[in-house]
Formats: sequence, C-alpha cells, structure tokens
Amino acid sequence: MQARTSREAIALQDRLREELRIQPLPGLRGQGKPVTVIAGVDVSMERFGTELFAGVAAMTYPRLEPIGHAVVRMRIGFPYIPGLLSFREIPGLLACLEKLREKLGHSPDLIMVDGQGIAHPRRLGIAAHLGIVTGIPTIGCAKSRLYGSYEEPQRVGEASPVVDPKTGEAIGYALKSKQRANSLVISPGHMTSVDDALEVVRTCLRGYRLPEPTRLAHELVNRFRRGEISE
Repeated sequence: MQARTSREAIALQDRLREELRIQPLPGLRGQGKPVTVIAGVDVSMERFGTELFAGVAAMTYPRLEPIGHAVVRMRIGFPYIPGLLSFREIPGLLACLEKLREKLGHSPDLIMVDGQGIAHPRRLGIAAHLGIVTGIPTIGCAKSRLYGSYEEPQRVGEASPVVDPKTGEAIGYALKSKQRANSLVISPGHMTSVDDALEVVRTCLRGYRLPEPTRLAHELVNRFRRGEISE
C-alpha cells in the first residue's frame, strides 16, 4: 500500500476509507477482549527533511505502567504534502510496532497516535490510516486542529464536539486537558467511536497537556533523536 505521488496517495486514501470502521471500542466495557495494553506512537522529523525518528511506548491500561518501547530511524520516502503526512510517517511507525511485537510477544490492544483520526478533510488522518493497515483499534490525539470547527472549551476536563462543516456530523472532540494550554483534538481512528476515543484519552491524562501514551512516545522520540538512547 505505497504511493509515490500525491494523486496516488489520495486515490489510496479513498480506497482505504471504505475499510474504515467507526464503532464502539471492542473490550472497553466488558464486551470482547479487554483492552489491557495501550501504545502511544509519535514521529519527529524536519518538515522538508529526508530522515525520520519514530517511537512507540507501550503500557498497561488503565493503570498506565510502562512495559516496553521501540524506536526506529529511517529515510523518508514521500514528500511533504499537507493532508498526506501519514504516507511519510507510517513506514516508521509500522517498523516500531513490529519491533515492539517481537519484544512483548504480542501487539498492543489499542494505539494512540499523535495526529488526526477522522478529523481530516478526507476522514483518513494518520491514526485512521495506521489502524486500517495494522488491524488494531486506534485513536487520534492531535495537538492542533486540521479540519472541523468547534467552540473552545474553557475549563480543564471540558470537551466540545468537533463538527464537520460539510455534514454537521461530530467527528471528534476538542478537549481542554490543562489550564493555559491549547485544547487537544481527539478523534477516532479505526475500530473505535467518537465518544470512546474521548473516554480513553481522559482516562490517560495525568496532569500534563498530553495523555500518557503519546506524552511518553514524544519524550522517547526526542531522546532518541538527541542520541540519548539507541535502537
């Protein structure tokens, strides 16, 4: 599922979107296999650079005790094009998740991505894209808005719907996770719902702006990029 041009990438997004499943998260409320391991993923790179640093941090859920991590450094194979950033980042994330699976002996039950889910112009941000290609439920937890409109929440813990201006449909939530900080944009990626995505992110907050899975993944990638840890 590779693309070399923006036209190919958009066509692939259109095909992948047909596989997207927005539904209650399996196992969150006692139905199906319970969510016991959650992983946060993040990528760091220069906007027009040729190299990326990717990381995944796994922890128990809901206690959020770290149990493993993996990092990868690789060359970028796709140009910088807004709305198509997943094609730059996903190869690194897939390599990280494979290394993590080898370490733990299994894949995580849920992945939280530092990026958009369906709060995306074509409903296929990196969290949705990653969920489809891995078959693992995913949640997008972005630090800024890419698509949709919302009223800015004012109090910590308050959330307001992110609405698709074309359809009026709620495609996520803006969540005020910390005072004097911009809201996070939470949206389902794959095999979870808008409300379940918000619930999981709220469960993972520990006093910081970012929820623990993506906060630790962000710290991990930055340490790796600075040379403080190795593959």
